[in-house]
Amino acid sequence: MNIIPLPAFRDNYIWLLHDERHAVVVDPGDAQPVVEALERLQLSLSAILITHHHPDHIGGLAALLSRWPVPTYGPANEAIDGVSHPVSEGDIVRLAQPGISLRVMEVPAHTAGHIAFLADQASPGLLFCGDTLFSAGCGRLFEGSPAQLAEALARFAALPADTRVYCTHEYTLSNLAFARAAEPSNPARDAYQQRCETLRARGEPTLPSTIGLERDINPFLRPHIAGVIDAVTAQSGQRPVDSTACLAALRAWKDNF
Repeated sequence: MNIIPLPAFRDNYIWLLHDERHAVVVDPGDAQPVVEALERLQLSLSAILITHHHPDHIGGLAALLSRWPVPTYGPANEAIDGVSHPVSEGDIVRLAQPGISLRVMEVPAHTAGHIAFLADQASPGLLFCGDTLFSAGCGRLFEGSPAQLAEALARFAALPADTRVYCTHEYTLSNLAFARAAEPSNPARDAYQQRCETLRARGEPTLPSTIGLERDINPFLRPHIAGVIDAVTAQSGQRPVDSTACLAALRAWKDNF
């Protein structure tokens, strides 16, 4: 299975999975990069996966379906034109071509019906998490609550360390700038930042990440760590009563960082 990022807009990635004949795309906010990649690689589109309803994730759906009327899997709890197969927690999306099965995880927070797709039959697992988790960050709470975000991130953090994280925005360097404020002392994060700066200087993506790496460097997966709690306390003037309160304070701080 080949997995490649298709850059779109200013910082989106549309993920394309293919076996050199058949392809699946995740969150095609723009049709043109997908069409160009399919034509360049001589691939046939066999399915589309959607994590949530925001325009930069579904904007290319109608144009793609007009050309390739393929099965489209998306969240059952969001009304998205073009989704032919609404899916919910625990559903299995089995794609004979290009030969992959993905388990649906409901992770409401960024949006009320947000889902993720997890291929975990082999190691490493593959997590297509939309805008719920970013490298060194997480998505804004547009429709969900801090408690929902805490539950979603805890579910991701519990996955095997080598699970590859395919999020949909190149936010890593800006997230790392906030991560440094949220946890001033973290050598693993500092080493990761150097690596990411080198990648971006070469015009290469910082993604995918891994769950193990994110557990080590992402403050939103570390609201129980003393250094993060101390930074939140210093910034807000109030010590959080638990890790969910710490996470909520982190998200509010990041919104205005």
